[in-house]
Amino acid sequence: MQKALVWLRRDLRLYDNAAFHHALKTNQQVWLTFIFDTEILKPLLKGELNANGLKDDRRVDFIWQGLKQIDDELRKHGSGLLVRVGQPTECIPVLAKELGVEAVFTNHDYEPTAIKRDATVKALLERISIDFASFKDHVIFEKKEILTNSNTVFSIFTPYKNNWLKSLQEKDLAAYECNPKPGQLAAIPKKLDQSFPFLASMGFCATGIESYLPPGSQGGQVFLEDFLSRIDQYQIGRDFPAIKGVSYLSTHLRFGMLSIRGLVREVHRRMLSGSMGATIWLSELIWRDFYFMILANHPRLADGASFKPDYDNIVWESGPKAKKLFTAWCEGKTGYPLVDAAMHQLNQSGYMHNRLRMVVASFLTKDLGIDWRWGEAHFAEHLNDFELSSNNGGWQWASSSGCDAQPYFRIFHPITQSEKFDPEGKFIRCYLPQLEKLSKKTIHAPWKAGHVELEAAGLQLGRDYPMPIVDHDEARKNTLIRYSVVKKTI
Repeated sequence: MQKALVWLRRDLRLYDNAAFHHALKTNQQVWLTFIFDTEILKPLLKGELNANGLKDDRRVDFIWQGLKQIDDELRKHGSGLLVRVGQPTECIPVLAKELGVEAVFTNHDYEPTAIKRDATVKALLERISIDFASFKDHVIFEKKEILTNSNTVFSIFTPYKNNWLKSLQEKDLAAYECNPKPGQLAAIPKKLDQSFPFLASMGFCATGIESYLPPGSQGGQVFLEDFLSRIDQYQIGRDFPAIKGVSYLSTHLRFGMLSIRGLVREVHRRMLSGSMGATIWLSELIWRDFYFMILANHPRLADGASFKPDYDNIVWESGPKAKKLFTAWCEGKTGYPLVDAAMHQLNQSGYMHNRLRMVVASFLTKDLGIDWRWGEAHFAEHLNDFELSSNNGGWQWASSSGCDAQPYFRIFHPITQSEKFDPEGKFIRCYLPQLEKLSKKTIHAPWKAGHVELEAAGLQLGRDYPMPIVDHDEARKNTLIRYSVVKKTI
């Protein structure tokens, strides 16, 4: 081949990139493009706009800044990133034809809508005699690469993980070289639009996300180096939201600003050297592969189906009552401080600590009796690191409807979870400053504080902070009844 176009999607980096590697290996001239898909952007533009009529969306800003880094790097080589706004099914064939390429290279996307989109793009390219090549890049093992002894797809994590580790070979972690030869990164033809689009031209504004989440491979590398300096303690601090115990790498990994092969290579080496923290974190990365595998083999999950079909028979709360409870949960006004602090963290930053994701999901489904799909959709709208497969998997795990999910009768107690994982109330005080003066004993359940303590704290329940919208013990009884419709099949 002579000329190729690399289509970046969830792989926003110029190193250890499978599609980029293969394009450089087999072509004399290579261009790179990214399409801001209007089918994805359109729903994001709904809702409240700022004074300039622009939408505040942290993820779009984060992606844009990461792409700017790529464009800056490509321009050092006399090229540039071809950024377009539109539908990929239209933009890719047109751009490929204008550049005169023989092939378009990209990396696999596992979501059902993306698979359909790629099939359409491939067919359209074939009509104009342009090849379409796609590669595995976002996971270590995909689809049916890890199977049971009877050659069936796993549905339980631990045996999957054991087989995953047993199957892992050096070649699975080898980095793809992406070292272009002089002149191989082709200049953008003058006839094409070479401008890098402003966020405002797409209807979005800068959000300042870089102040706490530096974007691109550069930002990801900074966070990675910091995490590796404390990874050996990961197993100790990962459940405590008030301390710096987790990696904070999920958003960079979600958009491919870090290589999954590089992460696993490093953490696997440390695991073999005896690091318990690295061992536990590697399990988290394997969970990621697991949920990608589940979605790839059960695409019906993307349409809201429960992994365990019987759980679709659960009768959830509905009507005005459900909407009122859901709104209180979304706004962090449930009266349970740990739940509310977690929701404020999400609303303010687009991030939520993993332990708290489980707590708030359990609270929504099993304390409030709200359909897990409502929570899944809310997280999809607000999480910086939103990933369909893991978001769906996590919510189905919490609601007991998913693969290898917690039993339906396991219901997190929002107060004991708070006392155990935020014992001093530091996390709660950070996001609920009105509770700041409560003692470390009563901050987990303010309604249990005496009149004197409430007055000394300047806190009036019902005015400054809500009373609990549900009684946990009563809610637990109701949940066991709610789930009784599927008991016999569990």
